[in-house]
Amino acid sequence: MADTRLRRFEWAPVRGVWRRELALFRRYWTSTSFAATVEPTIYLLAFGFGFGSLLGHIAGYRYVDFVGTGVVATASLFTSAFPGMFNTYIRRTYQHSYDAVLAAPVDVHELVAGETSWIAVKGGLFSCVPLLVALAFGLHPSAGMLAVPVFTILTAIGFALFGVWMSTVVPSINSFDYVISGVLTPIFLVAGTFFPVDGLPGWARTAARFNPLYHCVELVRHAAFGFRPLADLGHVGALVLFAALMWVLAVRGMRRRLID
Repeated sequence: MADTRLRRFEWAPVRGVWRRELALFRRYWTSTSFAATVEPTIYLLAFGFGFGSLLGHIAGYRYVDFVGTGVVATASLFTSAFPGMFNTYIRRTYQHSYDAVLAAPVDVHELVAGETSWIAVKGGLFSCVPLLVALAFGLHPSAGMLAVPVFTILTAIGFALFGVWMSTVVPSINSFDYVISGVLTPIFLVAGTFFPVDGLPGWARTAARFNPLYHCVELVRHAAFGFRPLADLGHVGALVLFAALMWVLAVRGMRRRLID
């Protein structure tokens, strides 16, 4: 009977999770919004105008425009992976919120879908703030920029699921330091955000192609400066594949921790 129930997917529980998240967001939206929007904006201003005053142009773009589009993608990483890791771990281990949720007619995969989709939509939209800042500092607007929220939300879904999975793997909340330093920092630095990956050694360029954030950086940059249909289709496919893999791992990990 349990196996049959787990095969179903209903939207009502997902909407219920969203209503809970919205109620929490209404209470803490100021601090949440401040951290999610100000930090990437500082990166943009510091690197764009700091290094920009020395470099001027890079890869055919003004450096502030190059960094501005890259920071949008980077923001989608941090606004999704961190809540996926810390919020999920705290709610499961300390607050036992998920025990209460699962006491209702909600299955683990519906809980994961509700939590991560909320994180992804919120983080993906917050990630667009640096793009608005870049526009204010001279980045030319283009119709393709309207697709940027789609790319950031798709990326945020994958990293939110990654965070949920990591929350089921680490033995304690302090172990997230290993994930942040050993996984997220390299992903952040080797994604083409602050410099083109083409300048890296051959092995590093190859590794960068397996970095989901690199594909988001390329999509955002192409949305601003001109799409490349075949290449962009490959970038979207890579992000979808990443999200699908993380979905399987996150649901299995949460089921093991909450039920098995």
